[in-house]
Amino acid sequence: IWGKDGWKKVVVCVVADGRKKVHPRVLKVLAAMGAYQEGIAKDNVGGKPVTAHIYEYTTQHMVDSELKVRGADRGVVPVQILFCLKEENKKKLNSHRWFFNAFAPQLNPNVCILLDVGTKPSGTSIYHLWKAFDRDSSIGGACGEICADLGPNCSNLLNPLVASQNFEYKMSNILDKPLESVFGYISVLPGAFSAYRYRALKDSSPGVGPLASYFKGETMHTSGDAGIFESNMYLAEDRILCFELVAKKNEAWLLRYVKSAKAETDVPDNIGEFISQRRRWLNGSFFAAFYSLAHFTRILTSGQSFFRKIFLMIEFIYNAINLIFNWFSLANFYLTFYFLTTAAANTSDANSTFRPFGDWGTATFGVLRQVYLAAIITVFICSLGNRPQGSRIIYISAIILFALIMGFMLYLAAVTVVMVVVPVWGDFKKMIDLLKVQGPFRDTVISLLSTYGLYIVSSLMHFEPWHMITSFIPYLLLMPAYINILMVYAFCNTHDVSWGTKGDNKAEGLGGATKITKDGQEVLQLEKPTSRDDIDAIYQLNMQELAVRPDAIKEKRDAKTKKEDYYKLFRTRLVLTWMFTNALLVIAMTSSYGFGRDSDLEKQKQEQQQKSKDQLFNPYLSMIFWSVAALSVVRFIGSTLYLILRALFG
Repeated sequence: IWGKDGWKKVVVCVVADGRKKVHPRVLKVLAAMGAYQEGIAKDNVGGKPVTAHIYEYTTQHMVDSELKVRGADRGVVPVQILFCLKEENKKKLNSHRWFFNAFAPQLNPNVCILLDVGTKPSGTSIYHLWKAFDRDSSIGGACGEICADLGPNCSNLLNPLVASQNFEYKMSNILDKPLESVFGYISVLPGAFSAYRYRALKDSSPGVGPLASYFKGETMHTSGDAGIFESNMYLAEDRILCFELVAKKNEAWLLRYVKSAKAETDVPDNIGEFISQRRRWLNGSFFAAFYSLAHFTRILTSGQSFFRKIFLMIEFIYNAINLIFNWFSLANFYLTFYFLTTAAANTSDANSTFRPFGDWGTATFGVLRQVYLAAIITVFICSLGNRPQGSRIIYISAIILFALIMGFMLYLAAVTVVMVVVPVWGDFKKMIDLLKVQGPFRDTVISLLSTYGLYIVSSLMHFEPWHMITSFIPYLLLMPAYINILMVYAFCNTHDVSWGTKGDNKAEGLGGATKITKDGQEVLQLEKPTSRDDIDAIYQLNMQELAVRPDAIKEKRDAKTKKEDYYKLFRTRLVLTWMFTNALLVIAMTSSYGFGRDSDLEKQKQEQQQKSKDQLFNPYLSMIFWSVAALSVVRFIGSTLYLILRALFG
């Protein structure tokens, strides 16, 4: 396919988002390669403003990582470069529209690989992505593994925020992406490093198709008629493109994960940037997931095979369950904390051998619950009115507090397991009987093994165990912050559909005062009416207008104000619904007889002192544990099937 003239089949298209935004050194590198020429660009032609400058060149020079120019004598093959320098900064979607709607129809490519600035693919990653399309003609899109940039000698892992994201990225690439790849529908192909078959992206008719849906988001946030649901949904436009591709009418395109294609990218290393990024991600993914589930019947009108449609329906059911768990994650995490501490306190009082906090257990847990609720309220208040960059200390304090609470929960779970296992350690039959009799112990063990145990096993199966050593503990400690801080901030800011950049708002010029020199001194010269008649005429006009009583003008909101009010009202309704549904779940599960009555802790304590350990856990906690176990097993099975299929078919 490639051969000596294989370079003629590749075009590197570089789109710079704004002439004043592009870094000068980028232009110098492109100039050194011959792909850019300083001084020939004009901002208008014949009085008409220029929107972009295009440079086209085939170069055999490259600039390496040490900023040294290498040429054909060093084995550099020719590269066809198309450089588009946009006059204005109009964001990522506009840059993609330049490529897909302006250049791609002329180039008619087979495979388009998207690569963001700051993402560094490995030496063979681009080849492996292309090879996936060449091997399977049904693939419409694919993505590789996005890795966190760990810095020199993995020094970035010293930052717990980076370490937790490294673990999150790794487990997503080990469990989530392989599972979705087996089904044939990956919920998101990261725009930072992904590839599409151009034929699959083409619209089936004008204004209808994957690209048409994808580019709706470009003007969504500036048009006055954009709804808040769509505006939030298009914060994750990559997810919309993936759904539209798989659900394309009368066509059968699949999405695949290519593990051998790896690329590094920067991750936020400070709390303000991290929370702002996750606000976009969480809101975009939540509304996009809701959109795909609401339109899942479009799969039936696609050209997918019967069995593929069955697989996709199963995946949509799995995604719906995950969406429900995400909605109630705030309540579920608190209930897990509540039942663990309640069980530990009651057991501590009933059993002198189980005293994880000595005589201070009940008091400690009571204080912790109040501190937990106070922290949640504080996060809600900050999220509704403060930018993360301006409330850094508060958010860091909340993260540390929730990390300590997570430490307490892990300690209680570990002590519970140890105290039950130690008496029967070494006797296999007694341990099996213990699992049958002790419901709470069984639920805890199954939940721990199905999550953290499968993390270890799946990482070893993928031959990538190092993140379990370097990043597992920071991820565990920061996990409550993902729920209690990131989700709260995201939902409290659904009215904000920006990407964090604002345009310049300039007022209309009113003229100015100029400095002149008079009699050796600097004075200000102001333009003023030169004729007394002009001044008198203006005065008379003002008096005439004052003599006429104007009609009462009804105050009206302009379109922008109406839109902002609508967005904030939607935000308020969403947050209230989310808060009340989670609060109702907590009340229902912690009350003695369901809704409307608070639990009598003293009465429960006396009753539970007479019960066996099997009765110490709430059935709802068992349900949560088993649900987590079931979802984890599904992910593990998908990951295992992916490895088997990869070994058999490549």
